[in-house]
Amino acid sequence: MSASDTAQAKGVGGAPLGLYVHVPFCASTCDFCAFYQTQPTAETVLGFLDGVKTEATLVDWPRPITTVFWGGGTPGLLAPRQIEMLGATLRERFQGEPQEWSVELAPASVTAERLAAFKAIGVTRISLGVQSFSPALLEGLGRQHTQEQIYRAHERIRAVGFRSVNLDLMFALPGQDEASWLADIDTAVALAPDHLSTYCLTFEEDTALWVKLSQGKVKLDIEREARLYEETWARLAQLGYAQYEVSNFARPGHACLHNLNTWGMHEWIGLGPSAASQHAGWRGANVADLALWRERVGRGERLTEDRVTLTPALLAEDALVFGLRRNAGVDLAPWQARCPEAPWPVVEALAERLVAESLAERAGSRFWLTNRGRLLADTVGAEIMAAFEIESEKILI
Repeated sequence: MSASDTAQAKGVGGAPLGLYVHVPFCASTCDFCAFYQTQPTAETVLGFLDGVKTEATLVDWPRPITTVFWGGGTPGLLAPRQIEMLGATLRERFQGEPQEWSVELAPASVTAERLAAFKAIGVTRISLGVQSFSPALLEGLGRQHTQEQIYRAHERIRAVGFRSVNLDLMFALPGQDEASWLADIDTAVALAPDHLSTYCLTFEEDTALWVKLSQGKVKLDIEREARLYEETWARLAQLGYAQYEVSNFARPGHACLHNLNTWGMHEWIGLGPSAASQHAGWRGANVADLALWRERVGRGERLTEDRVTLTPALLAEDALVFGLRRNAGVDLAPWQARCPEAPWPVVEALAERLVAESLAERAGSRFWLTNRGRLLADTVGAEIMAAFEIESEKILI
């Protein structure tokens, strides 16, 4: 566990502070996507920029911003001048220079002018949503870019000279076999990215893929997913990419700091419709509706959805769930000191069982999942959540 992770577990100041901005605009909705989005118009984009400026005044900015992440949607749909306006709004709050500033882009939205605007405001990291290099698989996902656009976008991004470039890929897609997935990995690696994110396709409710699943047009294959996970980890290790989380791999010095801070249960401020925050003693989200969000922040209201108090037990639970997805695992000691009332005997028993079954390893108070264990990370996380829920119910009684 890093010094900043330990600081957060102990509940002391000086820990990282992230900033997440949800840019909700997409030209079309991909079949797998469940994130809030809407099609941009001149009026809605200007309303969004004005809303972020207003919401930023409602936030207590206690210390310098460490990392920034613009997600979506597709932040690349903003015009260069709008990118500069949004960047200027945020820079008024930074209190210094962030260590990392990431922006997600779709290949079809990448232009030299937009990239120049991102570089000018201080962006250091671009995450390009490739998903696949196969035209047939892209069509099956409802993606609106071509293989040629991927290459052109990557070339333009590299020409600008961002510190880190990530490529997002997806596997276990309908119609994708092991050979085509490994071909996607090799094609991506040939572009020499600094970072790779490889996500197993999930079927989220209220998406086109969920409908296809319910109609029997596509099927789940858990055994195939497990094979592809293991193939991915082995292949990327051979190619020089170190895995640091179930789905994330990086060359030295290029791990995503914003995600590491988030998984470590540090604080972050979320701006924009549907953006979540974990800050100033609260966790919550903005309403997933652009017009309603703007109306509420205009009245001085934010984080109106799923708002809960940030208790030590809640943070400890999530530190375990997310920490065990990381190759470094989690150090129990600082969390045990901060939250002695948590169900640590159950957690310790779980750790012992996982080690006995070769699903985890342990050194002192720190334990981490093996490759086999990480295939079951969601199941392990569910066990931890159930233990904390039972303990919470006991306290209420």
